[in-house]
Amino acid sequence: MNRGLAAATGQDKKLQDQLRLQGEVPKHIAIIMDGNGRWAKKRKLPRVAGHHEGVNTVRDIVEACGQLGVKYLTLYTFSTENWKRPKEEISTLMRLILKALRDERDRLHSNNVRLKCIGDIASLPQDVQDELIDAMEMLRHNTGLTLVLALSYSGRWDITSAVKNIVHDVHSGKIHPEEISDELISQYLSTKDIPDPDLLIRTSGELRLSNFLLWQIAYTELYITDLFWPEFRRRFLYEAIAEFQRRERRFGMVSEQVKSKSKHASASYVERFSKSASGL
Repeated sequence: MNRGLAAATGQDKKLQDQLRLQGEVPKHIAIIMDGNGRWAKKRKLPRVAGHHEGVNTVRDIVEACGQLGVKYLTLYTFSTENWKRPKEEISTLMRLILKALRDERDRLHSNNVRLKCIGDIASLPQDVQDELIDAMEMLRHNTGLTLVLALSYSGRWDITSAVKNIVHDVHSGKIHPEEISDELISQYLSTKDIPDPDLLIRTSGELRLSNFLLWQIAYTELYITDLFWPEFRRRFLYEAIAEFQRRERRFGMVSEQVKSKSKHASASYVERFSKSASGL
């Protein structure tokens, strides 16, 4: 089996090359995939048709992110609040997730994609859990894009679980209260091995976070598009990344500090490169 990433062709490759040349490609992109049902309703189709077309968008975005060199892509696949939906729709979604895992894992493997999952996995149907475990095991040695599925996930669930585990470890003497910090809390979250997102994309035009990665997106750049998820293909991803590249990420600093820090980093790199080259 070919373990290399599928190559972009033609105009698509030109757009990817342009993005890499003009600025930093986000290391971690998170996406709230919204609007499947409204996309279907607009076309007088059943809601499930929107979910099926949404899978096609996932396939395209995963491949484009891998080609661009994005390291992590986190998709808000099913929230804890989604359990409140009609039972028939939940059942349909679970079957679709199961089918997608079975159908896509060979393609993911051939594209060198690793799979991770965050959320209350134990609340999922057993057959979905089993398929997830099998897929993650099959893909765990891959070294390209890490695809993170947020399933039965919410930001509040994540923080609450972290607090419970920290309290337990304080009581057992594993940690002392004085040691609790931002960094320590991050290590108790389900994303402990994943860097915080650089860019969060939300489709369908809704201006809310919907309980997604609440701790992790403290300094994430937000990008909202009116497009429904089934419409959001790679050219719109490129537009989102281009917008990200035009922004100045200050992390609480002022513009002059950011520019000075960037200039110092560039000078240090040139100095290190020159020393390395002189030894050749």
